[in-house]
Amino acid sequence: MADDLLSSFRISAAGMKAQGTRLRVISENIANADSLPTEPGQTPYRRKSITFENELNRQLGIDLVKVDKVRQVPGDFKRRFDPQHPAADENGYVLTPNVNKLIEMMDMREAQRSYEANLSVIRTSKGMLQKTIDILR
Repeated sequence: MADDLLSSFRISAAGMKAQGTRLRVISENIANADSLPTEPGQTPYRRKSITFENELNRQLGIDLVKVDKVRQVPGDFKRRFDPQHPAADENGYVLTPNVNKLIEMMDMREAQRSYEANLSVIRTSKGMLQKTIDILR
């Protein structure tokens, strides 16, 4: 039984680590959502996304989640009319990042909920382990 509880700690900790990395990527996207190139022809910040994969911990015999890749998201940049900007093209348009703040905020809430769910599992497992120790005393 104690092994199962300890495994739940490791599984949840791996989930928290993965969601923490996801939150970092999301915060980078939000921070750069309004950044613009400084010269004509430069590309602006490109949104990043994260993928996860299962990793078998052979020693413990459990599957853990881990970050697979952080990659740039392909797609068209938005264009904003600003003929005075130093990066404006010959028609007066500046390329802007392909980041949608609303999507980032929704992703952030989902990552936060997943993180909190894993934290809740750790708290519950800790309580169960403590009750088991109390009974054995």
